[in-house]
Amino acid sequence: MAMVVLTAFLVVLLSLLMKSAFETISFYWWTPRRIKKIMERQGVHGPRPRFLVGNIVDMVSLVAKSTSDDMDSIRHDIVPRLLPHYLLWSQQYGKRFIFWNGTEPRMCLTETELIKELLFKYNTVTGKSWMQQQGSKHFLGKGLLMANGEDWYHQRHIAAPAFRGDKLKSCAGFMMECTNQMLQSLRKAVDSGQTEFEISEYMTRLTADIISRTEFDSSYEKGKQIFHLLTNLQSLCAQASRHLWFPGSRFLPSKYNREIKSLKMEVERLLMEIIQSRKDCVEVGRSSSHGNDLLGMLLDEMQKKRSGSGFSLNLQLIMDECKTFFFAGHETTSLLLTWAVMLLASNPSWQERVREEVAQVCNGADPTVEHLSKFTLLTMVINESLRLYPAASLLPRMVFEDIKLGDLHIPKGLSIWIPLLAINHSEEFWGKDANEFKPERFASKAFVPGRFIPFAMGPRNCIGQSFALMEAKIILAMLISRFSFTISDNYRHAPVVVLTIKPKYGVQICLKPLNP
Repeated sequence: MAMVVLTAFLVVLLSLLMKSAFETISFYWWTPRRIKKIMERQGVHGPRPRFLVGNIVDMVSLVAKSTSDDMDSIRHDIVPRLLPHYLLWSQQYGKRFIFWNGTEPRMCLTETELIKELLFKYNTVTGKSWMQQQGSKHFLGKGLLMANGEDWYHQRHIAAPAFRGDKLKSCAGFMMECTNQMLQSLRKAVDSGQTEFEISEYMTRLTADIISRTEFDSSYEKGKQIFHLLTNLQSLCAQASRHLWFPGSRFLPSKYNREIKSLKMEVERLLMEIIQSRKDCVEVGRSSSHGNDLLGMLLDEMQKKRSGSGFSLNLQLIMDECKTFFFAGHETTSLLLTWAVMLLASNPSWQERVREEVAQVCNGADPTVEHLSKFTLLTMVINESLRLYPAASLLPRMVFEDIKLGDLHIPKGLSIWIPLLAINHSEEFWGKDANEFKPERFASKAFVPGRFIPFAMGPRNCIGQSFALMEAKIILAMLISRFSFTISDNYRHAPVVVLTIKPKYGVQICLKPLNP
C-alpha cells in the first residue's frame, strides 16, 4: 500500500512538474515566437532579440548614453534623449515595429486612428501585462492602475465617486488652504534673504499634502514617511525589466528583491496604522462611518458582502489602492506643476500674460471653482506643459484575445506601446515648431483624437484627470499672482525617466514677491 501511495504521489508530482515546465517554455519561448511570426507575415519587423533578455540591453545602453550628459540649454527636443531606441528603430523599421522587453514582444503604435480604436473599442480585452504587474507588484500591487478585466471595472466603480461632482468641488478649499501654507513658507524664506528655490521639492510636498487631506484625511506630516518610501520603491521598480527577464528571478534572494520587499513591508505597516485607526473609531462608536473620503469609501465597501461576480475588497487590496492613489495622486500633478513653472520662468512674456488673466478673472482674490473655466491662457500653458513634458513617456496595453486593429491582426499576448512623448513632439502632427513652447497652439480645440492624450482616453482614462487639472490651475494661479519668477543660473536641464519624466536635479528658480 505504501508503495502504491508513493508511486501515485510521484506520478502526480511529475505531471505537475511537466505541466509547469510546459507552461514556462510556452510563456518564455513558443508564444513569443508565434507572435513574432504572425506580425512578420504582416510586414511588422524589429530589432533582433537576444535570448531571454530581448532588447533590454540595447535599450538600457542607448538611454544611458543619451542621458549621460546634461542638455546644453533649455531645449525641448527631448525625444532623442529619453527615447533613443524609438528613434533608431522607427527609422530602421518604420512606424510599426516590434521590440522585446525580455521575452515580452511589444509593438510600437503611433497611428492616431488605431490608437483611438484600441483605447475605445478594445478597452475590455486589453490591460496591463504580466511583466508590468510583476514589475510594480511591490510598489502598486493590484491597485486600480494595475488591475485588469472585471477587477478593474469594480475597483474603478468604487473609487470613481471620490473624483467627481460635489466631492471634487469640495476639494478646492483644501487645495487653496494647502497652497496658501506653501506660499507663506516661500514668502518667509524670501523675507529672510533666500532668493533661489528648488521648486519641485515644494510642489511634491504640496501635492502630497493635498492628496493626503482630500483622499485620506491625514496631514502630510503623518504620511511623509509613506511618500519617502514610495519614492524609493518607484526608483527600484523603474529597474524591474532588468531583473525580471530570467525565469523565476523574482523568487531569488537577491539584494534587489530583498530591498524592494523590505520597503513594501514598511509602507504597508504604516498604511495599516492609518487604516486601523479608522476601523477603531467605528468599532468603539466614536464614528458611525469610516469617512467620506477615498479611504472611507474603500473601508465601507469592504464591509459589504461579496458581489455576485465574486469580487470583494480585502485589506491587502485596500493598501494597494492607497499606494496607487498616494503615488498617482501627487506624482503626476507635482511633475506637471514643476515643468509648467520651469516653462513660465524661462518664458517671462507668457508668465506676464497669465498673471494679467488671473488678476482680471479673480479681481485680486484667491481663485474659486467658478473661476477655473475662465482661465483660458493658463489652460493653454498647462496643455503645452503636458505636451512637451508628459508625466509618462509611454502608454502600454496588453491584448488578451485576438483582435482586428485597422488592417492588422493583433494576436493574443502582444503588448502594444504608444510612445506618447514621441507623438507629442512629432513634426507631422504639430508642425516644424513641435519642440518649441507655444501655448497658443491650444487656442484651437480641433485636435485629432489620439494625438494629445496626456491622461489616456476611453473608459480606462485617468480617473483623477479632473482632480489634477483643478489642482494645477488653483496652485499656478495663486503662485503667479503673488510671485514673479525667473529660471536660476544654477538650473541644469536634464530630463530623465524614472517611471515618470523628471528633472534630474530639480528646477531652481528665483522668486520675487509682487506685493513687497
